Amino acid sequence: MNFFQKPEVKHKSKKELAKEIIIQIIWLTIGSIIVAFALESFMLPHKIFDGGVIGISMMLSYLTHTQLGLLIFLINLPFMVLAFHKLGKRFVLQTLYAVTILSLATNMFHWEIATKDSLLAPVFGGIILGTGVGLILKNNASLDGTEIMSIDLSQKFSFMTVGEFLMGFNLIIYLAAGLMFGWDKAMYSILTYFIASRTIDVVMEGFNSSKAIRIVSQNYRDLGKAIMKELDVSITYIRSRGGYSGLDNVIIFCVVSRVEMAKLKQLVKDIDPKAFLVVENVHEVEGVRVKKK
Repeated sequence: MNFFQKPEVKHKSKKELAKEIIIQIIWLTIGSIIVAFALESFMLPHKIFDGGVIGISMMLSYLTHTQLGLLIFLINLPFMVLAFHKLGKRFVLQTLYAVTILSLATNMFHWEIATKDSLLAPVFGGIILGTGVGLILKNNASLDGTEIMSIDLSQKFSFMTVGEFLMGFNLIIYLAAGLMFGWDKAMYSILTYFIASRTIDVVMEGFNSSKAIRIVSQNYRDLGKAIMKELDVSITYIRSRGGYSGLDNVIIFCVVSRVEMAKLKQLVKDIDPKAFLVVENVHEVEGVRVKKK
């Protein structure tokens, strides 16, 4: 294969695109219903608040006695208009669909309290909330307009990142929750947010994180052959130069699963005990795993 040859871009057929959208719509429906269950059955009864637009809507729902689903829909609308030019038509339409389903689904679980325990509510509420939000994010949509605003602001004001803007918004929300509903409620809300964030990572990335390996060794040829033979993974040789020695080196780069990690370390130790090895976590790997013929 000529690796410098420009690859042919494969365009999806209308049938393939329609199938992809239908599958995403199904997952968006499931994710939105899960989020509604977490909000109405675990969080609202205990005055535990999410961050972003949903958190603002929850506090306003308490203060004004307005239906939560209606507030979530109305507050998200201007952010979706903003996202139309920034993130594309398909993202906005799928976000609108997810927000609509969430708004309707909140009525299904309204005040159906799942637990009266004040500690179980934030823990399991966070897990369930994170699962639903993760499914929505994984399928090209969002429930939180502040994320869209943060993207826009980070482009206009480069001194802050998207994450820093989001952190600022949520800090204001939780300070307001503490002042209006008590600091215990604010701390439970932060606990729920933290658990939900970690759960989102698991849903988005999965449990089976891989490891990216970089090895600097004088015996790189023998080591490379052993890795390909014993682990049946592809490797890449990268030319480098030592900073102190000034000598030309070759770095072996490969990606292996956690299960293969111990065997790879043993191979390196057996062939070159002096090899320099760097291990990094990889949360997502795409592409063909090239094997020997």
